[in-house]
Amino acid sequence: MQLKIYGDRKSGNCYKIILTTSILKIEHEWIEIDILKNETQTKDFLIMNQNGKVPVLELRDGKYLSESNAIINFLSLGSELIPNDPFDYHKMLEWQFFEQYSHEPYIAVARFISKYLGLPSERFAEYESKQSGGNKALTIMDNHLEQKDFFVGDRISLADISLYSYTHVADEGGFDLGKYPSIQAWLKRIENIDGYVRMYEN
Repeated sequence: MQLKIYGDRKSGNCYKIILTTSILKIEHEWIEIDILKNETQTKDFLIMNQNGKVPVLELRDGKYLSESNAIINFLSLGSELIPNDPFDYHKMLEWQFFEQYSHEPYIAVARFISKYLGLPSERFAEYESKQSGGNKALTIMDNHLEQKDFFVGDRISLADISLYSYTHVADEGGFDLGKYPSIQAWLKRIENIDGYVRMYEN
């Protein structure tokens, strides 16, 4: 039985897993889930993840794992995407927590309202309210990358994959990446990594 991944290819959280499995050449079966059709709220899906969200990883023994960063950390155990140095390892986790609490709630939500929902008038105020927090996160990232090629150490890690996934499509949420030259240079470095695959080309 192959690994099974349930996800939405347009989702940044799901793309983290697509990118990780591509870089590490992990074979799996992809099962597309349409969140706008409430396919995450069916009885069968809720057995896999009571929170009713993608992505979900189904292991060969029938166990399930959810939350995007937990999944990529699990899939990358023992690989070059996880630093060996204890301090660097925890710096990786620090950036992953930053992504989930200070980045994703602004950039991903603004993108969802715009790209998935078509920026409806009743959610425009919420969309605008996300711009300040998203730009703050991008500024922090850009400042960090002024002196570094990657977020931790001198090579790509899961910190980069976690942050790349929504950052590279932040313009779809109204964020002008042209204001962040260090981020733009970092995006190009990620795109030159062996095994890189674009969000919409997999």
